Order: sequence, then structure tokens, then C-alpha cells
Amino acid sequence: MMLQNWAQFALTVGVALAKPPISKQYATGNFEAKCASIASKLDVENATVYFSQFVAAGQNLSIPDRNVTCGPPYQAVSADLCRIALYVATSKSSGINMEAWLPSNFSGRFLSTGNGGLAGCIGYDDMAYTTSLGFASVGANNGHNGTSGGAFYNQPEVVADFAYRSIHTNVLVGKEITKKFYGSPHTKSYYLGCSTGGRQGFKSAQDFPEDFDGIVAGAPALAFNNLTSWSGHFYNVTGPPGSETFVPTAMWLTTIHEDIMKQCDLIDGYADGIIEDASTCKYNASSLLCGGSNTDSSSCLTATQVETVQKVFSPLTLSDGSLVYPRMQPGSEGVAAFAVYGGAPFIYNVDFFRYAIYNDPNWNPLTINETDYINAAIKNPSNIDTFKGDLSAVQARGAKILHYHGQMDGIITSENSPRYYEHVSKTMGKTPAELDDFYRFFRISGTGHCQGGDGASVIGQALQSFQSTDPAENVLMAVVDWVENGNAPETIVGTHWVNGTQSAGVDYKRAHCKYPKRNVYKGKGDPKAVESWECVEERSTKTDPC
Repeated sequence: MMLQNWAQFALTVGVALAKPPISKQYATGNFEAKCASIASKLDVENATVYFSQFVAAGQNLSIPDRNVTCGPPYQAVSADLCRIALYVATSKSSGINMEAWLPSNFSGRFLSTGNGGLAGCIGYDDMAYTTSLGFASVGANNGHNGTSGGAFYNQPEVVADFAYRSIHTNVLVGKEITKKFYGSPHTKSYYLGCSTGGRQGFKSAQDFPEDFDGIVAGAPALAFNNLTSWSGHFYNVTGPPGSETFVPTAMWLTTIHEDIMKQCDLIDGYADGIIEDASTCKYNASSLLCGGSNTDSSSCLTATQVETVQKVFSPLTLSDGSLVYPRMQPGSEGVAAFAVYGGAPFIYNVDFFRYAIYNDPNWNPLTINETDYINAAIKNPSNIDTFKGDLSAVQARGAKILHYHGQMDGIITSENSPRYYEHVSKTMGKTPAELDDFYRFFRISGTGHCQGGDGASVIGQALQSFQSTDPAENVLMAVVDWVENGNAPETIVGTHWVNGTQSAGVDYKRAHCKYPKRNVYKGKGDPKAVESWECVEERSTKTDPC
């Protein structure tokens, strides 16, 4: 969202949240003075408080020390807030940089943001977004600065921060700061994250169930070690550019994607360039084989290239047939063609293996093989895998988990999320109806990795994907409504903007279904109308939960 759109955003938020459950309203001068003095009053164990700073609504906050790999050195904010920055030691050889952003329109709700990739980047966008909604928000750098995994090299404590400790420490300290600043503890505690952030949300649920009352976890990097192996194996499949196995990027974006739509778009009953449930698509690339009248090499594939495509859309398994990771789902080519099909090693795979698994900067990602997959799974540093199926502690304390995954995700296959859901179901011995009490999973069609995509991908999951604070259309406010009012979401209504641009207006909305239901067109009515689609009771696939 550009800076000039903040006025409209702030007005929308102000109307929607005019009556928060608890409101600590301050006159600007009083709030600013309170912020200026809070740094000297904080006594946090193992912490060094750098500063406290008043930030006025509408300001484009300068962040000159932000690591250049993390984003621009500024952040637009739309609420008066107190920014507190500090360092917290987590061991004798590691620690986290974190910030607490405390808004003047505090609703009583505390929230922790997550991270992405291997990144040590504070989620300023998410903090700006959530403070605008009245949350006291915290974020941390995951125990290192920047997007490289080089900080893990011979530093197991830094890996531990990345695996679990940064988020947990950030929450404990953040709650303490919030109580000190506002004079009373928070009423409810929430989490918002996607990708690595989604994994962090589930890590909290699995190992620290007391941390949050409500968790929004998007596209989670679950089964993390095997995910990293899977990300790295695509180079073995495609080979480098120019090799006989390599499929050019343009072919993925046009010819193959169009063929996938030809075979699978109508499974949901309507051809709109969007696959509602990607697991229903059993794509076969053989129709693109060059031969007969199909001789144009720019629009057909050699037999070897057809095999490459089929391998891409097949699960990664060991020689004994056991699953390493599910297949990449068809329909994700727009992102995957660049991220993992481009004939080069995936950078996060390289860094994690070099610096966290092997502690060997010379490990060659071009030789990744079954031995590496097994070694990563066995080492599982600081239990980063995050695949426990027992979430009974979350259920017992009445906390809620809202899990979503885009069906066009080209970074983390959307087929791993239902695999985890089924794993929880099997481990806990609960049917979907029973899991509904505390854990609900939504497949978001036409959505890429965390946000963006061809469909109704705007569900309030991020600053750039905000349309409404209505819980029916906003995953964060949906989990708030579920926790505080007992209104559990049955669908999540997503918005698609005209040409993907918010200023151009709403093109259509679509209600995304709660798993294991899937979305189908009723066969009549305006296909852009929410009511022309329905969620049907049909499991499209059964996945091995192991």
C-alpha cells in the first residue's frame, strides 16, 4: 500500500474499530511524554533498551539501520504509537533485536508478528498494519540480521533463536513491556505470520500453547527440514539452462500454464483461470509432446522435457518409496518458474544446508541427493521441523488457530498444509467436525505465496492485502471474533481488485472454503457473485500424514 492510501486506510480502520473492548486513549501530548520516559523505566531481564520514540500517525518513519536485504529504510505508519527498541540476550552467545510498537488507540489486544524465509528482518509492515487496528505489536529479527543464513555457521544458539526462541522471547518480553506502558496487562494475545512466519505460529502452538489466544498461520513452512530438501531438489529435476532437461521460463508461464488450465480449470465448474482446489488437478504434460502437427519448439516439449514437468508435479520420495515432501501443485507456475524452476539452486536451501545442517560453507547444492535429505531430517536442529500432530494443549486452553494456504503458492506447495491437517486429525483422533472447535484450515484459491495471485487473494493477511476489517473478509479479525465472541469462521471471503490494483476497485469477491470442503460453481448465476459458488462436502484427496 502506497503512502498516499494511508488516509483512506486509517479512516476505514477508525470506523470499524470505533468501539474496541478496552481503549487506552491518550491526548497526543500525554502519550508522547509517556513514550519519551518509558525507556528509562523498563527493567527487562537480559535486555538493553536502545530507545523509545514517539511516531505520529501519517509519518514515514525513517529506519536507517535496517539491513539493506530486508527492505527500504523507512515505514509508513497510520497510528500514533510509541516505538521501543531493545536487545535481549537469549544465551551466552546469541540474542535478538526486537521492537514493541504501542498505539495510542490500544484495544487491549497484544500481537506478535513473524518472519519470512531464513530472514532476520523485523516485520515492520505487519507491525504498521496491526497497530493501525489497535494491537500492541512486537517483532524481532529472528536472532540475526539480514536474509542470509550465514549467521548460523557454527552457531547452534543462533539456529535455536531462528527455530523457536526469537518468537517466544519476543512474546514474553513484549507482554511485559505492554503491561508496563499501559499500566495493565493485555486482554488477549494474537499471532500473525506467513511462510516461515506460519511455521513460527505453529511452533508456538505446538511448544508454547500459552503464548497466544489466537493464531493466524499462512502458508506455513511445516516439516521444515524436508521442505528445504524439496526446495533444493528442483535443480536435479530441471538441470541448468541449456540442458536437455531444462524447460525455459517462458514455456512455464504460457504453454504449460495454459495447458494446465485447459485440463483442470473446469474441475470446479467454471473456467476463469483459477483452480479452486489444486489437489484435484492431476496434470499430464504428454499433450505438449512435440510430434505430428505439433512441431513448433516454442510451444511443444521434447520427451525429456515432458518428463521434467511430470517430475516437478510428483512427490519427492526416497528410494524406498517413503515421502520426503508432497508434489508442487499445478497452477503455481507464475512464481515457481522463477523461484525453483529457473535452473539454479534455491538460495534458502543452500544456506540452510551449508550453515545449519553441515556447518560447511563448501557444501555443493548441485549435488544434493537422498543422503542429504536423510541427514537434514535426522539432524533437525532445535527441532525446527515443526510437525507435531498433538495440539491438545491449544484446545484445552481455548485458543484458536486459523490456518490458510494459497492454491497458487510456488514457494511452499499448498499440498503440505492438508497433509499437516490430516496429521493432526490422525494424531488427536479427531474428525474435521471435532477439530473445528479450535483449528480451521482454509484453501485460498488464486493466491500465491502468502498474498497476490490471479484470484480473490485479498483476505486481510497483510498491509498490502487489506480490503476490510469485517471478520468475514479479514483473517486477523476473523480469529479475533472467534476468540472473543465465539463466532468461528465457516468461510473466508477474499477480494480480487481490478487489474490487481486496489485503487481500481473491486472486481469480485469469493468465499474460500474450510477444509475439507472445496469450492464449486453452482452452474448458474453471475460467477463473480459469492452466492454463485458453494462449499461441498467432498475430500478431493487423501494424503499420507507421515
